[in-house]
Amino acid sequence: MTAERCAEAGPHTGPDAGTTYADPIQAPGTDEARWRAWDGWLRMPRCPLPTAGRVVVAAAHPDDEVLGAGGALALLAAAGVALTVVSVTDGEGSHPGSTRMTPDRLAAVRARELRDALDELGARDAEIVRLRLPDTGVADHEKRLTGELSRLLAGAALCLAPWTGDVHGDHEAVGRAALAAAEAASVPCRLYPVWLWHWAAPDDSRVPWETASRIDLPPAVRVRKHAAVRRFTSQIRPLGPGPEDAAVLPPEELAHHLRGWEVVFG
Repeated sequence: MTAERCAEAGPHTGPDAGTTYADPIQAPGTDEARWRAWDGWLRMPRCPLPTAGRVVVAAAHPDDEVLGAGGALALLAAAGVALTVVSVTDGEGSHPGSTRMTPDRLAAVRARELRDALDELGARDAEIVRLRLPDTGVADHEKRLTGELSRLLAGAALCLAPWTGDVHGDHEAVGRAALAAAEAASVPCRLYPVWLWHWAAPDDSRVPWETASRIDLPPAVRVRKHAAVRRFTSQIRPLGPGPEDAAVLPPEELAHHLRGWEVVFG
C-alpha cells in the first residue's frame, strides 16, 4: 500500500456527510467499529473461489494483495490452486521523504516482505512477477500493463485485482488494466478494495454494494492472514522517528483488513 497521490478526482466527501477533503486517504477515516456493526455484510452473497487451475492476483504495491485478498489467497493455496502474484510496482514510493531508507532499498525490502507474507498464507509456491512500473505513476503505463496482464492471464481461472473506485491512482489503474486484460482473455475478474474502508462509510452511496460479494475466512485462515500482514514491517512500523518515516498502516487502518471476511466487487 502506498498512501501518496490518490486519484486526481478533486475534493472528496469524507465518511461524515458534509465534510470534504482534498485527499481522502490522508484525512481521518471511518472507525472499524462502525464497519463491524453494519448489517450490510449479511446482504452480500458468498463469492465462490476456484478449486483448480491458476489464479492471477494483481497488486499495485506489495501488501495490497494480502490486505485486500490475503484470506482468499490462503484458501486458494490450500485448495491446490496455482497462484501468480503480480507486483505492478515495487512500492518504492511509500516513504518519499524518508531519511532512513532509499527507494531502491525499500523496493528490495518490500519484495522480501511479500515473499514472507505469501509463505505465511501457505502460498510458498506462488509465482511472483515484478513489473517494476513506477510507484504513483501506474496510470501513465496502463496500456503496457494491460498487455502484460493479458499475457499472464492466458488460461487462468480467475483474476483478482484492486478495485477501480479505491480513490488511489495506482490501484484504480491496475484495476482498469486487469478488467481490460481479463475481458480480452475471457477470464472472470473480481476487484478487491483496500482504501475504501478508510474513506467510505457503511451504506455509502459512492460504493456499488449491489455488486459486492463476501469471502468468509475460517479461523485458521484468519490466523494465517494476521501473520502475513505482520510481515510488512516497512508499512506497519515506523522506519524512523520523523514524520516522513511514519507507518503507512497504523493499527486503526490495519483493523479494516483483519476481519473474518473479505469483500470483492464484480
